[in-house]
This record gives sequence, C-alpha cells and structure tokens, in this order.
Amino acid sequence: MIKKSRSLLRRLVVTATIWTLLALIAVAIALTTLFQNSVLRALDDRLEAVTLTIIATADQDETGRVAPSQPPQDSRYDRAFQGMYWQINDIDNGRLGPVLGESESLVDEVIFVEPQAFESALENFGQPAEFNVKGPDNQLLRVIIRGVELPGAVGRILVVAAEDRRPADAEVRRFALVSVGIFLVFGIVLAVGVIFQVRIGLAPVFAMRDAVAEVREGRSERVVGDFPIELQPLGDELNSLLVHSREVVERARTHVGNLAHALKTPIAVLLNESETSDTELAGLVRRQTQTMSRQVDHHLRRARAAAHAKAIGARCDVGAVVEDMTRTLNKIYGRQNKVVSAHYDSGLEFRGERQDLEEMVGNLSDNACKWADRRVLISAGVADAGQVFVRVDDDGPGMDAEQRKMALQRGVRLDEEAPGSGLGLSIVVDLAGVYGGELKLAESDNGGLRAELLLPGRSR
Repeated sequence: MIKKSRSLLRRLVVTATIWTLLALIAVAIALTTLFQNSVLRALDDRLEAVTLTIIATADQDETGRVAPSQPPQDSRYDRAFQGMYWQINDIDNGRLGPVLGESESLVDEVIFVEPQAFESALENFGQPAEFNVKGPDNQLLRVIIRGVELPGAVGRILVVAAEDRRPADAEVRRFALVSVGIFLVFGIVLAVGVIFQVRIGLAPVFAMRDAVAEVREGRSERVVGDFPIELQPLGDELNSLLVHSREVVERARTHVGNLAHALKTPIAVLLNESETSDTELAGLVRRQTQTMSRQVDHHLRRARAAAHAKAIGARCDVGAVVEDMTRTLNKIYGRQNKVVSAHYDSGLEFRGERQDLEEMVGNLSDNACKWADRRVLISAGVADAGQVFVRVDDDGPGMDAEQRKMALQRGVRLDEEAPGSGLGLSIVVDLAGVYGGELKLAESDNGGLRAELLLPGRSR
C-alpha cells in the first residue's frame, strides 16, 4: 500500500509514474511473449519442413533400414551433436517400435518420444505434434513428430525432427534485455514528462498559494491572479472571506471603543469625587478606582490586540519603531545621564499592528531605563524562519532566576518604591501571546537584565 503523501505534487507524480511503469512492464512482457512465440513458430516450421522432406523421400534398403534418399541439406545433420537431428521409428500395433533410421548427428543416441506426444500423433495421424525434451549432450530439443503410413513394406512409421532450442531462447533473452533497456529509458523520459506536466498543471494552484501569501504578509488586500475556471470560485470565496474578516475586526474595534467610553466615564467620575474628600472611604474608593482603571486599560488593550492579530495582512517596520523609541527615551532619560542606543537589521517586519509593537517595546525599554545605571541597548534581528527578535539590555542590577520568574506574573512588583503598577511585563507577555510570540528574561552581557521578545515577522 502506498503511504499517503501530504504533497499533492508528489502524490500525482508518484501515482502517474507507478501506473506508467506498470503499463510499460506489461507491454514489455507482452512483446517478449509474442516474440518468443514467433521464434518458436519459425523453429516449428523448419522442423515440419524437415519431416515432410523425410516422408517424401523415405526409402527402405535391403537391411530394413529406412532413410530419406534426399536427406536435409544442412551439414549439421551429418556432424555429431551439432543440434539438428532426425529419426524414424516403427509403429507396431499402436506402440512405438524400434528406430529404423537416424541422422549421423545422433551417433549412438536416441531421441526420446514422450508418450503423450506419441498418443497425440496417433490420434491426429498425419498431423504434426510438438514437444520439448532433453537430447544428446544434454541439449534442450524442440521436437516435431508426425505419424504416416508409407506404401510397400515400410508401412506405418513415426518421423521425428529435432533442433536445439537454446539459440532460439538466447535470441528471446536478447530481445527481452533490449526491450527492458528501451522501456526503461522510455519510462524515465515519461516520468520526467509527468513531473513537468503535473507542475504545469498545478502552476495555477501554486500561483494562488503565492497570492494568498501576499495577502497574509500584507503586500496585497485581495487574492489577485488569472486563475482557471476551476480555481476562480475558490479565489472569489477567499476574497469574500477577507472582506468578512475585515468587517468583523472593524466591528470588534468599534465595540472595544464603545466599551472604553462606557466604562472610563463612570470611573473618571468616581475618581474625581473621591479626590474631593480626605476620608478613609474616599481613599479606599480612589485606590480601587485607580486599580479598576488600570485593569480596564489592560483588558481593552488586550482585546484590541487580539482583534488586530486576527486581521490578515497587518504588519509594520520594526526598525522605525525601535528608532522612534530610542529617540523618545533619550529625551526623557537624557537628563539622568542615561543613554539609549539602538542596533537593528534593516528591512525587519513585524506581522501585527505598530501600536502593539510600540507598547511592548516601550514597556520593556522604559523598565530598562528605570533600572539602568548608564546604558540601555535596543537590538532587533531575525530569530529564525517566520520570527524576529527585539532585545532590550541594560547595565543595572539585574535579577536572579527566581526574580525573573516572578517578574512575569501579573501585578508583581519587586520594588514597591519604584513607580508603576506591576502590570508592564505581564501586558507585554499578553500582547506577545496574542500574536503567537513570547517574552524571555535572561542575564544581559552588560551585567543587567535582558528582555527578549520573539514575534512573528520576517526580513524583507
């Protein structure tokens, strides 16, 4: 059983090649069989002609020996064991009698007549019967026998003509080898032709695959191409699906915006009212309202990112985001004698929304600047197939393995005196997860902390 392949091209090529090879093998066997039958038919015709010649000229001498007065002309009948023989047997009351005459090539040997062939010759008296038998010098003989009744004292005799069939078999084998070689070359040519034919036939499918990839990478908004009538309905359905997907994303964005306005206004009212009083209840309301505001911002941001991530074709330039972030942070932290530098490969693209990448890189870079002594390095490059990395290294105190693990948990703050809500890294983790990426924390080469983002993307 052929194992099913996930490649349509390989499946078509393999099945077509196997079917072609089987057909060629069947044709080669059929031709070889026909050629073998033709060679044996020619051999039988020669032997039948010999038996007719012997019958036409057979004569009995005074010793009782029977021999043709005009024996076959081939000299091999006169030399010992040369592969061509004739023999005359007496038929005595329906039984095979003694040898009455034979060719000189038999010397003292006798051609054995099979009982079944002899019975066939008696039943069809006067008609030839053929069989194969081992003969002199262990030769494989093709034998033709014919029973006849001659006038006079000779009576009923059995004429036997035989010839070594090994040369004929060798000729058949040569034909078979030549046929195999020819059909093998023909099969290879057909296999190559099948590959080209299948690739040409599947070219529109590959073109549609590339068109879909163009949409996925954001270089096109529709599946565009000159497709055959069998594939055009699929292209139309894909384009309809793209339109529907954009409509769903737009509705999601609208709902997120509506929800933001619906929640933020009451929260802002509560926060303003709580700030007008210094009571313990007002402080509690103020703290809880601030927590509510941060949580709303966090979950709305995640919902918006999820909607963006589902949108087909979204992408942005990583280098531009890193450059803008570096410039902004140098303005903010330059007064603290902290320097933010950037190093990135050109042509990097993040497969997602720019504002989400800005938020992730901004959170990581801002945290690094808060803890750095003097320097922060933002670098970006290609991680592997289908991914890019953004690293933020600082020269601050860093974290041990346990602290790095705790830092990724929502709301955990390792230093309560530092400003912030403790949600920064968890927001980055959530946003990266929405896009199928991840955040890793490790020790930096500069002695501080390294935060590395792995995100879907590529280099142009």
